[in-house]
Amino acid sequence: MPRETWNNMAEPKIIYEDKNFLAVDKPCGMQVHKADSSDTEFTLADWLIGRYPYLENVGDEPSLRPGIVHRLDKLTSGVMVVAKNQEYFRYLKSLFQGRQVKKIYIAVVYGEVKTKEGMIDSPIGIKSGSVKRSVHSEKMVKEAVTHYKVRKIMETGSGVKFSLMELMPLTGRTHQIRVHLASIGHPVVGDPLYGKRKGEIPGIYPRMMLHSLSIEFPATQGRRIKIESEPPGDFKFFMKNLGDDLASKREGIS
Repeated sequence: MPRETWNNMAEPKIIYEDKNFLAVDKPCGMQVHKADSSDTEFTLADWLIGRYPYLENVGDEPSLRPGIVHRLDKLTSGVMVVAKNQEYFRYLKSLFQGRQVKKIYIAVVYGEVKTKEGMIDSPIGIKSGSVKRSVHSEKMVKEAVTHYKVRKIMETGSGVKFSLMELMPLTGRTHQIRVHLASIGHPVVGDPLYGKRKGEIPGIYPRMMLHSLSIEFPATQGRRIKIESEPPGDFKFFMKNLGDDLASKREGIS
């Protein structure tokens, strides 16, 4: 996406910063980093380098992913952490690899999820000839586990039901939450790749309804930190239209 186009959209914002890392609130629609050096889309990595030029020296591939230890899908909003020096980059990377980082997402999905709390333990692979992932693929299959809770069931005036869910991925596979929710018959509302097609309500959703709500990890020895990102306006707008205004009532989501 050219920079002049991005100027008309929401900007990322820093929600926490210290000498070792920063936490950024990534907007829906912004790619985290370029696919390769020929990619001209303006990304979160570009935005970071514009403000922290020294990040060009941080990371495994700093020219593409300066300080970036993990990522969010382009259409997912919310909190991400970025290392500000190489030592802390290695530390954060070890935490992610050791599954010591607790990430919580919220999503609005189609239908009423009957089991109010559970675990989706389904390995994910790549579908042949596609960028899509699937729990039924036999290519490059990796373990994938997602814990979930149903926070609220909502219903439109026409009787269409949606579920507000809290999700904690215990592994970090590409598209994991989206694939897992689609696999149980409740895809994320507005998901262009795995979302429901038949019976959709055109125009009722402003975006893919998946948001990275919080991230928690041991920042230093003996000190844990939890950083939260409030759901953005378009997410709240959709929820308000369904009768649940997240701006004033979060119903146990933390």
